[in-house]
Amino acid sequence: MDKRTKNLIRIRESRTLIVGVDIAKKTHWARMIDSQTGIETGTAFSFKNNTEGFSRLLGKMTRAREQIHAEGIVVAMEPSGHYWKPLAAYLAGLGITVVTVNPYHVKKQKELDDNSPTKNDRKDALIIATLTWQGRFSNCYLPTGVWAELRGYTAMRQQQKRKLNASLNNLVAILDEYFPEYQEVFKTLAGKASQHVLRHTPFPEDILKFTVEELAQELKGATSNRVGEKRAALLLQKAATSIGIKEGLAMARLRLSNCLEEIAFHQGQLARTEAAMVDALLRTGMSQSILSIKGVGVVTAASFLGEVGSLERFDNWRQVRKLAGYNLVEDSSGDRKGKTCISKRGRPGLRSTLYQASIVLVAHNPEFRELYHYLKTRPKNPLKAKQALVAVACKLLRVMFTLARENRLYDPEKVMGAYRQQQLKIVA
Repeated sequence: MDKRTKNLIRIRESRTLIVGVDIAKKTHWARMIDSQTGIETGTAFSFKNNTEGFSRLLGKMTRAREQIHAEGIVVAMEPSGHYWKPLAAYLAGLGITVVTVNPYHVKKQKELDDNSPTKNDRKDALIIATLTWQGRFSNCYLPTGVWAELRGYTAMRQQQKRKLNASLNNLVAILDEYFPEYQEVFKTLAGKASQHVLRHTPFPEDILKFTVEELAQELKGATSNRVGEKRAALLLQKAATSIGIKEGLAMARLRLSNCLEEIAFHQGQLARTEAAMVDALLRTGMSQSILSIKGVGVVTAASFLGEVGSLERFDNWRQVRKLAGYNLVEDSSGDRKGKTCISKRGRPGLRSTLYQASIVLVAHNPEFRELYHYLKTRPKNPLKAKQALVAVACKLLRVMFTLARENRLYDPEKVMGAYRQQQLKIVA
């Protein structure tokens, strides 16, 4: 039995009042239909995004439910943005069933009723209710306790990483303009030696005031003697032949100083967030199982659980794969057979976490490295590098899900299974 059939049975086996809510920042709109007839009950109404507004919605729903003699109420909404969460939490706290509809489905459904792409809150509320009546909805998951904390930390970290990357890109832009050769000397801009130079002698005219010995002494002091004369000589050479702009350096120094402060600020925020993620991860009771996988770190494990939430709500790992958008889809018609690709309809943060982790595992985990090599070189249907990484990410998802659910430790002998081990031997 597919998901839609289950949904239809759930809302139609007994009379249910279906309430579609179009969410906004200040004022929501709602429309109600009878699950037995599909006919609208009452008229569209608005309510404020506050306690009085929520009470108004509750009163309207209660009266409509009594009017049609419904046994239950189902409230549907789009899980877009963050404005829907307070209302969903309020209703769930009262024991009212809350479901979500896909915003993509709402967009596609708009033209069916009146052959018009017109968008307004009243129309959207009815579309949301209608999609629910058609069984096109999903259960609303509102994480609680440590799962809510992990999800919040994970979203916070993603935002902080974006801001840090933006600041790092700004730093590169400054250097490209005033000292383009700098990255030929320091590949990692965030390293101790690089940071010392950027804070004290960032531009060619500053560097050329020093001798090789003096500059080497500065670098040794900043890096505990790990960087010395060789790097100092190269830095002086690049500074002497630099094509960087020499005008407006006072402005460039201020711009660079501000940029370095931003980077330090975002790095500090990121460190605090990751420390909180580690603490929350330990409280899940699953950290030991997931971290037993060689190459999986605490941030990856915490991000995985933050995106997925409680694993108890899933029957099998394939549901988590679909949540990540890693399930395969095919675009074929008639005699034309299209390419098979991943759906990308799930949580992008989860998909990114697994993909980045797969890159690390291919480098540091012998079993996953062997699987990656096999997928790229197998005789039948060999995969490209990126496709193979996606397959490794799906394998990692399955392993993490199984270990965490069954409270087991990673076993290199069991991770591939007998059939996969036989395949690996053939191409070895």
